[in-house]
Amino acid sequence: MAGADLVLRDIHQMPAPSWWPPAPGWWLVIAAVVIVVASCIAWALRRRRRRAMIAEVFDRAVRSAATPSAEVAAMSDLLRRAARRRNPAADRLQGDAWLAFLDGGLPPRPPGTFSNGAGRLLLEGGYQRQVDAAEVAALRPVARALFLHWMSAK
Repeated sequence: MAGADLVLRDIHQMPAPSWWPPAPGWWLVIAAVVIVVASCIAWALRRRRRRAMIAEVFDRAVRSAATPSAEVAAMSDLLRRAARRRNPAADRLQGDAWLAFLDGGLPPRPPGTFSNGAGRLLLEGGYQRQVDAAEVAALRPVARALFLHWMSAK
């Protein structure tokens, strides 16, 4: 009975694996997530910078115009250049066809903004000696929004 004095201990479990350092697969997952997040941030910054540069082109051209009729002419020229991105023959449209094309450019705007509203100034405002500055001021944000939309689109 010498074995009765022997103290037996229970089976020892291995300690739980440590959470640090992670397994190699987790390092790959972390690297992939970092790459995706960094790429999304870089893409968003690049897009924002490009939009700011396009807005600056519009603003500089309109600001450099000496008279309200020159502002209208500058906006018309910029819109015609931007329209070529949408349809190569759009810059050759004249009159109401041109205004109808502009109306179809930016959906959230009320229909007829160019055909029946401030945009009608684009038809002959650039050729008139005197143009009402209030009409030009009403046209500027609409033309700028359409220019930014067309130039920012791929």
